[in-house]
Amino acid sequence: MKQTHSTVRFFIFLGLVVSSLAQAKNAVDIARDHHQKNAVRIVSEFRDFLAIPNVASDLGNMMDNAAFIEAYVGRRGFTSKVVTAGGAPYVIAEKAGSASAPTVLVYAHFDGQPVIPSQWSSPPFEPTLWTDNPLQADARSLSWDQEQFDPSWRVVARSAGDDKAPVIALMAAIDALEAAGAMPDITVKLILDGEEERGSPTLAGILEQVADDLVADIMLFCDGPMHQSGRRQLVLGVRGSMTVDLKTFGPNRPLHSGHYGNWAPNPNETLMRLLLSLKDDSGRVTVQGYSNSVTPVSELESTAVAAMPSVDAILKSELGLGDNEVEGERLEAAIMRPAIVVRGISGGGVGDKARNIIEPYAEASLNLRLVPGQSPPALLAALKAHFEGMGMVVSDTSPSPENARERHLQMVARPGGYRAFRTAIDADVVGDLKVILDGLGDQETLITPTMGGSLPIYLFEDNLNAPIVILPVANHDNNQHGRDENLRLRNLFDAIEMYAKVLSGLADKGP
Repeated sequence: MKQTHSTVRFFIFLGLVVSSLAQAKNAVDIARDHHQKNAVRIVSEFRDFLAIPNVASDLGNMMDNAAFIEAYVGRRGFTSKVVTAGGAPYVIAEKAGSASAPTVLVYAHFDGQPVIPSQWSSPPFEPTLWTDNPLQADARSLSWDQEQFDPSWRVVARSAGDDKAPVIALMAAIDALEAAGAMPDITVKLILDGEEERGSPTLAGILEQVADDLVADIMLFCDGPMHQSGRRQLVLGVRGSMTVDLKTFGPNRPLHSGHYGNWAPNPNETLMRLLLSLKDDSGRVTVQGYSNSVTPVSELESTAVAAMPSVDAILKSELGLGDNEVEGERLEAAIMRPAIVVRGISGGGVGDKARNIIEPYAEASLNLRLVPGQSPPALLAALKAHFEGMGMVVSDTSPSPENARERHLQMVARPGGYRAFRTAIDADVVGDLKVILDGLGDQETLITPTMGGSLPIYLFEDNLNAPIVILPVANHDNNQHGRDENLRLRNLFDAIEMYAKVLSGLADKGP
């Protein structure tokens, strides 16, 4: 019996020593050791996740994605549930710490943009390993049969960069900390969105169901690309987003352009005049009232932008551009202004599909990017007044038979438009997280007032009482939303280290 007690005391002592050593070892080192030893398994799990098609309108495949997530996080001790509110599924999950532990709520989305497979260098839902971005002339595909992975290689698949990687990286970080006996006392909650690429149209209904489950001390939005310089950044805001479809009209049937050109009003030309009226020659929006309610950029935000490394010259060279839209304006300042982007035009065939026809109608799709202070209804009203000032009759329906078609503009705002969001740059959470992230070493973390893309953060601002910041992980050249979307493996591995550091740092900070 005496020997048994000694053995028990020895193992208790040994456990305390191991725990103490693990805590003394930096969380970043723990995560790095883990992903270096387990890279094949981690990348394989990422590959399996990416192989599940994830266009939000395909509810069957989206439920398969949700099932994968539930099983995947469940192996890390998370309890979870799948919830819907008339659209694609969301996954709500929690890994509980002690009653006094701080709580971090993590958002990511697992749906992706629709794909045109014929445009891809490799099938979008058959993840492929490449030496570089496939759009580079010297890039080549590789076999998955690798014993080691070069961090510069890319995984090419839909949602590789936007936005399945955070789920894999966060779970790998938890695996690393658990295996080392260094998992901090922190509650981790997840809300994983299955319809972000559609504007999260049912998110408000989801939050009505689960807001009580999402109470947290801090919310981290894990989406978006790193700064174009490659520097780690802490992003404080996003622009709002709104889609407006336009349709102009000409003759009520196609007309031969030789017989009727110069006589019959051409809806293509009407549409072009309307679109060109939206901006002046310097690229600035000319719609009266469009920027009336914009919240001015603060001095602290301007200082933060000025402190960021300039990437404009490098980007122009990379993209084959001679200049940017507003001459002399740096990228980070440009995305803090409201924008109107013509994202598509259709009015007949081109190339070998072109016909000598004046078509009955032409269409365009506008992407409106909002900044703080703007609201979708106000912008829609400003656009309507602008087009009416040009002599158009504007409505959300087609022209009636008794009215002249050529003066009619059909303007329809798609559901799901939302306002911008921005956390104050001098908020305590910003300083706290910067200190934590700077502990990753190498270069100082950039503080980015806003990124150019959009996320439905405003709904969380309205429904949850927690400070919100954005932690991007993807490489800036990930071909987001386009063909050959990809994630550089270094970004996946760095994200594992970052999440380990953040979880440990937030636990140390306390509630």
